[in-house]
Formats: sequence, C-alpha cells, structure tokens
Amino acid sequence: MVSTATVLAEWAAQLRPTDEDLALAQRALLDTAAVALAARDEAIVPVVSFMPDAARWAAIGHVLDFDDLHTESTTHISVVVVPAVLAAGGDARAYLAGAGVMARLGTLLGWPHYSSGWHATCTAGAPAAAVAAGVAMGLSVPQLANAMALAVPAACGVQQAFGTQGKSLQVGFAAQAGVRAARLSRAGATAAPKALDAWISLVGGRPDALDPGGPAVPGGLAIKVFPCCYAMQRPIAAVRAVLDQVRGPVDRVLVRTSKASVHPLIHDRPRTGLEGKFSLPYAIATALLDPYPGFESFTDDAVNRAEARSLVERVVAEYEPGGDGLLTGEVDIEIRRADGACVRSRLSAPPGAPTRPPTDAEFTDKLGACGADVPALLADATWQSVGELFRRVFPRNAQADA
Repeated sequence: MVSTATVLAEWAAQLRPTDEDLALAQRALLDTAAVALAARDEAIVPVVSFMPDAARWAAIGHVLDFDDLHTESTTHISVVVVPAVLAAGGDARAYLAGAGVMARLGTLLGWPHYSSGWHATCTAGAPAAAVAAGVAMGLSVPQLANAMALAVPAACGVQQAFGTQGKSLQVGFAAQAGVRAARLSRAGATAAPKALDAWISLVGGRPDALDPGGPAVPGGLAIKVFPCCYAMQRPIAAVRAVLDQVRGPVDRVLVRTSKASVHPLIHDRPRTGLEGKFSLPYAIATALLDPYPGFESFTDDAVNRAEARSLVERVVAEYEPGGDGLLTGEVDIEIRRADGACVRSRLSAPPGAPTRPPTDAEFTDKLGACGADVPALLADATWQSVGELFRRVFPRNAQADA
C-alpha cells in the first residue's frame, strides 16, 4: 500500500495552481505579513530573536492570534507555511503545496484529534512545512515523502499552552521543524514514509480517509476580523450586531451554543491579554464595551478593567453536547438589560468566514489596522520582497545564542 506521505508528495509535486489558488496564496501572504508586522512591539520579539528564520517569524506572526484559519481542519495554515516558504526562498506554488498538505493532514486528524487537546496547527503543521520548504528547494517526490517522515518527531503541540507565549512558540517550532526536515532530506537523510501513517493513527487520525482531490486548499481560509481565537469571532460578531439595542447597564448575558464551538476557550476568568484571547466571557465583555475589539482590547490592562471583570461575572453559558468544529450550529445570545428588557442575537457564520469572505475594502482595512505603515510596506508585495522585509524588520540576533 502506498504511504500517505508518498501520495501527498506526489500531489504536491504535480500541483499546478489555478488563478483562484494563486489569489488565495497572495491574500495569505499579505494577511500573514501584516499580522506579523502588527506584533513588532510585542514582548515575544526579543524572546525569539536568536531562533532560526521560520521559527522566529511564525512565533511572531501567531502571538496576536490574528492570522487565518482553515476551519475544516482547525489549523492556522498560513502562519506555519508562509514562514517556511519564505525561509526556503519559495513562492506561491510552494505555499499552496504546503497549505494543501496541511489542510488534508489536519482533516485526516479530524475533530477528535483537536478536541482531545492536540494543537492541530502544530501537529499537521510540521509535515506540511516540510513539503512547503521541500517544494521551494526543488525536492523530488521521494525526498518530499522522506521530509514529511523526518518532521514526524516534531509534530506536537497542546492546547494547554493557549493564553501563553507557548502557543505561538510551538507554532514556530513546527515551522522550523519542517524546514529542517526538508534540508535533511535534501542532504540525503533517509526515513520511512510510512512513519507518517503510523503517527496519524497514534494521534487518533485516519490515514485511510485521505482525499487528494479538489482545489489546492479545500474549503478555503477564514480571515479573522478580531485579534483573538477563532472561537470568539462568532460570539463577538453576534453581540455587535445588536449593540444599538443594548442601552444602559447589562444584568446578564446568556450564551447558548455547541460545546465544540468554544472548545479552545479555556480561560473563563482571564487575567492577562493573552488569556483574554481564549475566553468566552471576555468575548462578550469586549463586544459590549469596546467600539471595536481590536489590539487595545486584548492587553492586560483592558482585560482587568473593572467594568470588563464585572461583565465577565455576568456571562452564563449553556452548551449543547457534540459538534465537530468551531462553526458547529450557531451561537444564540440573550442580553438582559437592567430594565428587564431582553435583546437576542443569533449567528451561524461570522464575518471573514469562507462563506462570508471580506471584501477588498474590508481586507485593506485589516492591513491598515495592523499598522499605519503596513499598507505601504506591503504594496506590490511578492514572496521575495516579504522575505527581505522580514529579515530587515525581524533580524536574527545570533549573539543571543550565548
């Protein structure tokens, strides 16, 4: 039986992108670059200054949790694959090869893998980054399959890291592991491609369910509108849709939704900005308090505002069992005002979802929100120019190795 790694390697090597695929790749490049540039002043930048390019850029690009998401696999594809491609000197085709492998691997792993606590961005990301870097390096099909197998030991990450720098760091580890595996394969390192099948089975996936058909990235990518976990996008948008009806103090907010749709929101009483990005009660609080839940809403000071902490205590959640993804069913929110009146909002797909993609104007607004200079820095951006920009803005500090 042909190994999963070989099937995916053959698919990647034979990929001929369509115009739609290339448009997705360009948007992913711009989105990932803009979100990384927005993190220029974050505390993680000096922390990762000694790390190799792919690891450094991926960790910085993910720390704000504003990067895109593949909903079918529950993976942040671009923040892993774009840095791997840039570090290896690749282009849109290398990105699409890696992104397509990551989408398919993540789908093979499935919701049971994610819901058991694995961070699928890292588990599916390491082998996918190996393909992205390998295609950029011109590896053959056997070399690509070997590279995926060589990335298996690094295919690890857990959701308990959510709300800490560990989340973005383990994404960086996955991106760098892929680049390292591709370089090892190019240098002649051997591996057993079926190691990937064994690993998929060990972590709860189904290697026999692989479907190499369809567009490069089946299902497309969701673009985030708010800089926080994707599970918070829908509740925030639902509240914002009825803000004009919420006048005066709020007595209680009841949230009804699928348990699966809020699975990553592990901080009910956040105390830091990073924890606030993974908190359903804080999603409601920032949606009610802030004109726009942007970067300023997810600082330590914002999360610890007296009015925010008071609202967090008034959020009650009722979860329906089951579900198989972050967009399972819909969210139903009932806001009870202090005067006794109730305001209700229901939503199935948040803004930026593949079924509600941002308009060109909305996407341009997101780039601008990432920094006043970002639109100019990314004007006429190419894969080569973004790689050069990252090396200039986020240089490696080799002296920090000591």
